[in-house]
This record gives sequence, structure tokens and C-alpha cells, in this order.
Amino acid sequence: MSSAEVVLGFLEEAEAWRLRSPQFPSKVGGKPAWLSQKGLPSVSGLECETCRQPMVFLLQLYAPISGQETCFHRTLFLFCCRTPECYTRNNSSCMRVFRSQLPRRNEFYDYNPPPEDEPPSGPEEDPAVLPVSGVKLCWVCGCPGNKACSRCHSVTYCGKQHQTLHWKHSHKVECCSQVRLDGGRPLLFPERELVTEPEEPQEEDDPNEAEGGEESSSQKSEDGPCIADTLAEADLEEMAMHETEDNEMFQRFKKKIAPEPHQVVRYSRGGSPLWVSSQHIPSDEDIPACTCGAKRSFEFQVMPQLLNSLRVDSTGASIDWGTLAIYTCSASCNHDDQCCSEFIWKQDFSSDQHTQIEHT
Repeated sequence: MSSAEVVLGFLEEAEAWRLRSPQFPSKVGGKPAWLSQKGLPSVSGLECETCRQPMVFLLQLYAPISGQETCFHRTLFLFCCRTPECYTRNNSSCMRVFRSQLPRRNEFYDYNPPPEDEPPSGPEEDPAVLPVSGVKLCWVCGCPGNKACSRCHSVTYCGKQHQTLHWKHSHKVECCSQVRLDGGRPLLFPERELVTEPEEPQEEDDPNEAEGGEESSSQKSEDGPCIADTLAEADLEEMAMHETEDNEMFQRFKKKIAPEPHQVVRYSRGGSPLWVSSQHIPSDEDIPACTCGAKRSFEFQVMPQLLNSLRVDSTGASIDWGTLAIYTCSASCNHDDQCCSEFIWKQDFSSDQHTQIEHT
């Protein structure tokens, strides 16, 4: 893929078996379909830095790198906190992203591509234990969890929070009995497949097209309270300049996504993100280098349209973002099957932009 090429991701319904690890899926919601069965993120590594509660799986993207043997299979996993109050403006401390990769010859998967047809054994259930490594998984979130129910010892959890959640949800009835309630999995986001297609090229932006945006900004100032009497002329000029720049950036964002308004992911390894605002854009110094010493470069971004499918709407605090830009090791370094932590830059809308995008 060239650095300029962009691949768009869209949500589709899919049969459950297609979203399991042997199919190397890209998907949103449900439990993570782990790539490597070893070196998974630790329980503490999957805690929200703000509330210290376990995060839940948001999405994964299968992104192998052609010509790099250690990256024949490669998946990026994104996790986020379910506590709305943890989402503060332009702060990504409630999110984590991990990179996992394997060579073509590995101990977990066949050398040949997976079959296109459903396995004869039927749909595979979410595993409680990874079959090769024996790593136990939390019943609630599908992340590593060794804390077993003290009564039945048949289910495990990543911690007390998810054990309590399962007990209240169904395990109080199911524990040490043959009863099985079919009430779905609490906490998880709805599961969908991520399907991709290249973005169609568009004409370059006309630098003179921003006049409409400037008009809207001026009109807004006329409709709102007059503050000219309380601000110095220099302050007003600076405010107008930033407002115009921000509006131009947002109009460019809306124009770019207009041909495919349902896109939820934009992938362009080594390319550039599509920012929603002229504010809080990272400099090179803001993106930390990988632990191997290589620079991190942009790989993909999560679009605000994804929020519509997560069912997280709230009248108060809510899970929210303008865009999530994911930066990964430019060398995609290998750590002996260990998941590697990568970097997220969260950019939020202004309140005016948020209103506009909801009506786009």
C-alpha cells in the first residue's frame, strides 16, 4: 500500500464463526479474537488510567505487512473504558491499543489460508481457555483472567469487578447448576465485521472554497451576544483567525467523508489522519518513539460515525471522540509473540462541530 492510499472500513453483519481467531477477522465489539495466544496484555495493562476499572474491547484490525515475515499475520487491538466520565476533552488515558503479530509458520494456525466455508463442527463458541497456550479468559470481557468462581470453578474473570457483574447478570442462577440463561453478554459492544474497500480519489480542495464557512462563523457572531466591548481588538482578531481555521478544517473533514458517510475506519499506514479540527493536532515530538527506538507513524483512525453503532448515547456524560488516530512502530518490531503497546491520539470536536456532525 502506498502512503497516499486510504482504505475505508465499514460495518457489516457476519456469521459468528467468521469473527473468530482462525479467520483473522477485522471487527468491532464482542470479545477480542486474539491473534497470538501468548504474551497477551496483562490485567493491569488493560485498566483505565483514570478510574482503574477494566477496559473493554472496542475493535481490531487485521493489518499484515507484505514482505515482512514476522508480520505475515498482524492485528491491532483497541480497548476503551465504559465509564463515560473518564472521557475528557482531547485525553486518551481511557484507551489503549496493542499490536500482535506472527510469522506464517507458527504454533497456533495452519500454514495455509483458512477455509471460506463454515467449519464442519459448527460455530465455535467464545473460548474460556485458549486451546494451544492454555491461557484462561474472563467470561465477561474475553481478556486474560485467572480469578475463578470459588463455588463452581468453571468460569474465570480478569478481576472482582467482572466477577460481580456476571454474578448479578446470570451466574447467581447458573452457578453449580445445569441452568443456562440466554441473556447476552453484559458490558460488550455489539459485534460486527469490519469490511474494507479503497477510497475513491477526489478532486483537490479549492483553497477559495472556505468562504461559506467564514460566512457561517460571522453569522454566528452576529446572532450571539456582543463581546466587542469586553475584548481588545487584538483578542478579537486572534479569536476570528482560530475560528476560521477550525471551520475550514471541519468543512474539509465533512467534504472528505461525504461520498462514504458510513465509514468507521480510515487506514493509511505511513499516511496522514483526516483531522476534525485545527486544534490539538500532534507534532512529531508529541508522538513517542517505540520501545525499540524506531519512530511511530500513523496507521489508521477511528471515525466518529462508529459511535452510532455502539449504543452509548447518553443525555449526560458519554463515550465520545472526534477521531482516534493510531500510531504504530514504523519497523513493526518483533517481541517474541508479545503484544506491544502502541499510541493513540484523541481529538475531540468543538461543541459547535459536534452539533453539525450529528446532522450530517
